[in-house]
Amino acid sequence: MKKYACLLVFALLLNGCDDGDLTVDTIDFDDPTISSQTCNTLTNSLVYRLKSQESLLIQLPDNMIINDVTLPGAPVIYNIDNNLYRVVYRAYNGKVETANICGTIPPTSPSVTEEWQAKAGKIVISTTQNEVIDDATGSSKITGYTHNIVFNNITFAKPSGIDQVNDVFDFGNFVTTVTPVVVDFSAQTAQYCPDQKKVYIENTTSSLVLENLSDNIIVNEDTPTGEPRESAINLNSFNKLYYRTYAGVLPVNASTYFCNSQTPASPAVLDTWFGKDGLADVSGIIQVTTTHSLKVYKHTIVLKKATLQKGNTTFKLGDNFVLGTVTIILP
Repeated sequence: MKKYACLLVFALLLNGCDDGDLTVDTIDFDDPTISSQTCNTLTNSLVYRLKSQESLLIQLPDNMIINDVTLPGAPVIYNIDNNLYRVVYRAYNGKVETANICGTIPPTSPSVTEEWQAKAGKIVISTTQNEVIDDATGSSKITGYTHNIVFNNITFAKPSGIDQVNDVFDFGNFVTTVTPVVVDFSAQTAQYCPDQKKVYIENTTSSLVLENLSDNIIVNEDTPTGEPRESAINLNSFNKLYYRTYAGVLPVNASTYFCNSQTPASPAVLDTWFGKDGLADVSGIIQVTTTHSLKVYKHTIVLKKATLQKGNTTFKLGDNFVLGTVTIILP
């Protein structure tokens, strides 16, 4: 009798292992080598992580993973509703690949053997910028963002009918890439709008502008050697700094756009970065060196340790960014 019982148990074990099904008690994606991926880098509406026979998926409306830095204690939070904001865990009876997640017509194998759907909880996203610094110039470029995703109080509905609740469940990091902003006007000439107290430089599709200049910046008097005039960038007062890109092309005679009492509506502004307020002798300083010959005055403008910001993202123009030289010919 014992002999037959042993044979029965052995047969049951064989049947249990034969189909390659994965038995799941808890979800574990803690391995840092498992990278997060997306099916569409433009929208990031489906982000997922894969193990050998498991997947963990986040489905969001388009563009809900935002390429901007979140401030400390102020992450982006979405409520899981199993509709627009979904978190799904799946186990398979074979090795799972990206095609099983993102394919227009998913492969028939492997098949899903178990699925847990989150029915409550929060998706919490904290974002930092990925920055490359040029040690030679002190300038920096933003190459992308790292989005740390955590589920708070997430409740999974399991096939067994018993819910599983996790107070804190770390999904991991998801990295997005962006084209770095390159501020380069080296081949252009700076221009001056005396009535608007504005200096600008442009390359038909972007511009760097100093607006509402203080009275002591552009003065037709030579500066002593090694003693340029200085003033700080200030967004709410004088010396406002803006970097803008445009949806169209600036006019050939750009002064009709920049030196107008009212900025024309076309071309429309695409993006605006503003200069962070300067701190005397530290950062965000405007320096102007003036020389003259006969009645021709040349004002060379340098921005020292200036930082541009859009939203909460920032990058540095460099230790000594030459905006350009303004030439003024007196009558």
